[in-house]
Amino acid sequence: MPHSRARPRRDAGRGAGTAGRNELVSRSLQSAEHCLGAQDFGTAYAHYLLVLSLAPELNDDVKETFQYTLFRWAEELDSLNRTQDLLGCYEQALELFPDDEVICNSMGEHLFRMGFRDEAAGYFHKAVKLNPDFNDAKENFYRVANWLVERWHFIMLNDTKRNTIYNAAIQKAVCLGSKSVLDIGAGTGILRVSLVVTETVDAGLFGEGIVESLIHAWEHLLLQPKTKAENGNYEKYGKVIPASAVIFGMAVECAEIRRHHRVGIKDIAGICLPTNVKFQSPAYSSVDTEETIEPYTTEKMSRVPGGYLALTECFEIMTVDFNNLQELKSLATKKPDKIGVPVIKEGILDAIVVWFILQLDDEHSLSTSPSEETCWEQAVYPVHDLADYWIKPGDHVMMDVSCQDYYLRVQSISVFGSEHEMDVAKSFTKNKDFLSLGNEAELCSALANLQTSQPDAIEQTCVLESTEIALLNNIPYHEAFKVAMRKVLSSLTPEKLCLAMDTHCQNNEMRCGSGQNSSEQSAPEPFYVLDVSEGFSILPIIAGTLGQVKPYSSVEKDQHRITLDLISETNHFPKETLEFWLRHVEDESAVLQRPKSDKLWSIIILDVIEPSGLIQQEIMEKAAISRCLLQSGGKIFPQYVLMFGLLVESQTLVEESAVQGTERTLGLNIAPFINQFQVPIRVFLDLSSLPCIPLSKPVELLRLDLMIPYLNTSNREVKVQICKSGQVTAIPFWYHMYLDDEIRLDTSSETSHWKQAAVVLDNPIQVEMGEELILNIQHHKSNVSITVKQ
Repeated sequence: MPHSRARPRRDAGRGAGTAGRNELVSRSLQSAEHCLGAQDFGTAYAHYLLVLSLAPELNDDVKETFQYTLFRWAEELDSLNRTQDLLGCYEQALELFPDDEVICNSMGEHLFRMGFRDEAAGYFHKAVKLNPDFNDAKENFYRVANWLVERWHFIMLNDTKRNTIYNAAIQKAVCLGSKSVLDIGAGTGILRVSLVVTETVDAGLFGEGIVESLIHAWEHLLLQPKTKAENGNYEKYGKVIPASAVIFGMAVECAEIRRHHRVGIKDIAGICLPTNVKFQSPAYSSVDTEETIEPYTTEKMSRVPGGYLALTECFEIMTVDFNNLQELKSLATKKPDKIGVPVIKEGILDAIVVWFILQLDDEHSLSTSPSEETCWEQAVYPVHDLADYWIKPGDHVMMDVSCQDYYLRVQSISVFGSEHEMDVAKSFTKNKDFLSLGNEAELCSALANLQTSQPDAIEQTCVLESTEIALLNNIPYHEAFKVAMRKVLSSLTPEKLCLAMDTHCQNNEMRCGSGQNSSEQSAPEPFYVLDVSEGFSILPIIAGTLGQVKPYSSVEKDQHRITLDLISETNHFPKETLEFWLRHVEDESAVLQRPKSDKLWSIIILDVIEPSGLIQQEIMEKAAISRCLLQSGGKIFPQYVLMFGLLVESQTLVEESAVQGTERTLGLNIAPFINQFQVPIRVFLDLSSLPCIPLSKPVELLRLDLMIPYLNTSNREVKVQICKSGQVTAIPFWYHMYLDDEIRLDTSSETSHWKQAAVVLDNPIQVEMGEELILNIQHHKSNVSITVKQ
């Protein structure tokens, strides 16, 4: 029959097809391996794609080699800015290996670097779900989760008072007739409505755009407001919750704010800072600058390390009616109010601290005062550019207050001294109060400004992050590096002298034969020092004072390079002494390489700890490269790091890390959804002021040795003795950085520019005094995890 005759021909065709496929797969595998050997990763990747699409049964056999090829090809595409091709390669790879946590994690890393944080979080989260023990993916997810859901969301949702009072005000408005409600800041709306509820307020009240949002709402969404003379159903009128706000301020002395926002020293480890360089923190900015920067920073003043001293009474800065469209519109164009405040205590003027009372309606209000227990921090306006920051009773602190660019700005802060015989006011005065004083207030402000004016000079403004300013103010840090560098260079000097003597003898022999003068011998090679610490650093200049040294700085910003050049010039360094290393390397990722083709580094300075309190990513890989680039006897700084921790009971850390149940959120079950973004690590902590009860003494958790890697362990257990009964909720940790066996820096010291971090446990552990708890410390690459062994 025809069908029985056709069947053998189909089988034969299938056999020939299988043989052909196998031949193609074999050749493609050979070609892929050849391309890998030639480092032609793009072609190798294409061959592997063909192999895996033709022969899925080979997935497990070629998986690791395919991953390696993919990652190397992706690096090339990334360096060529071929973003679409890079993402396309990963999508193809994930079609072949949809449950591969390593590929998911790598895809997330590329997306994160490109700025696609939401998408990156999805891939990291999937990688962790596929393999909960995959430390790289966990660390990446924690970092991106901190970007996506800032920790204040948890604090805010756990703020029972805030939630209850807002709920009461909304219930009251609805009972009075407001039936259509729009929440700005948590959704969208397309109808005209009778009630707008918003809490888009930050520590400086206006920073989250509440003014612009409400102007738009009054013009396009809300019904007309109810006037005082009108009665009737509230549903016919528009209304905003909160109804209004009153902003308050207070001048304070605070050493912690001062050291993070004002360079208060003129000499750092023998390096003089030039008078024509003006250091500023990002919180200090002029409305004239092109980019809009928040003109304030924020602090939880009740927890600021070292506390603060109020130098004035609290004073009213501004009121704003959120139910008045014309007032909202005028805020951005209104001229600054001039305010003068009498000083009540002697001290150093460091900042104006600002908070507000949010009047939700005529019955309900919320205060963000430092004396209140609230989810809000306070806005802090650091004081700069005064000739003398010391103030005393009888003085007046003067300032201009405005809402330009829809930010609350407290500017032109100055001091009017008591020695000037002028009666300004008995208490604080606002613009309307100045009417009784005529032009005296403006004259007072002008005189104060004259006191702080500088003679005409060319100034270089250098904007530094607050942690960079704190680092400049950290005298023990720079002194320690100076001593440690001098010790290393001194230990290398005999070797260099021997080389110089050999060269001298050889040169003498040559000169004797040629009649040349021995004084013409060339100068010996200098020591090469490379500083690749993050951000602004004067360590290369300090190194340059230690003899015949050629220091290299890795700073990136032009204004930082100009500033370092000016500092070098002030300290009478030859212009060519300091080199900027990134000008010598084509790729920033290749910053660790030889100073010259035939030379090696004497000292390499690495940043091991982030200001946040975590270990820098890829630091162990950088240390491995650095060790290969050191001359004999050369050193990496720091040479090793000890990690310390202790057990504490801290309800604060628990509430700042996850939403607690449903009671605090008005019975709504929000926790399971937002807690997907909780992370076990809390960063930027001040352990000295953290509300907690220590339940153990500090113990050494881990040693990271950058010079002798075989001393490092990837897994260890640490026994911790309980010294006080309680509930262990967290494990704060910090570091001792050893520049050598004798010179140590403590990241928890009061002068440290580093903060501390903590592991927050998912479930508290009840402990009794005298018990032992065992901690399991795992170290993989730059990631460290701390768990309690049950």
